[in-house]
Amino acid sequence: MNYWLFKTEPDAFSIDDLKKAPLQTTLWEGVRNYQARNFMRDDIKLGDLVFIYHSSCKHVGVVGIATVTKESYPDPTQFDLNSDYYDAKATPDNPRWFVVEVTYKCHLNKRVSLKDIKTNEAINELALKKAGRLSVMPVTQNDWEQIIAMSN
Repeated sequence: MNYWLFKTEPDAFSIDDLKKAPLQTTLWEGVRNYQARNFMRDDIKLGDLVFIYHSSCKHVGVVGIATVTKESYPDPTQFDLNSDYYDAKATPDNPRWFVVEVTYKCHLNKRVSLKDIKTNEAINELALKKAGRLSVMPVTQNDWEQIIAMSN
């Protein structure tokens, strides 16, 4: 099993929205960064755990956990002319973007802020501490355990 961090803007889709979704499950759509896409397409597997991270909001940080319940398949929004994520260069025979499906597992006992993550010296490999622009990123087991401990 691997660990991941997925960023989302809570005014667009929050951990609460995931919890309220049918079967508490959603496809993680709209990823339009090639490195993040490659993680989703090639590395994220069934059963992996995901931190849900609220970004671009007043209270930035890790807020909950989801489980990957379906491995990658082409992002349907890339083919939808009415979608903000439409990609004219993508075709069903040659998709450019992929999704995974995640299911709500739990809220953390308390939000773990970006500031707290950055000041925890035991968290040493999380890309969020360095270049936090990536919307999907791997998390080491050590960093996962540190963040879980910080949430209690």
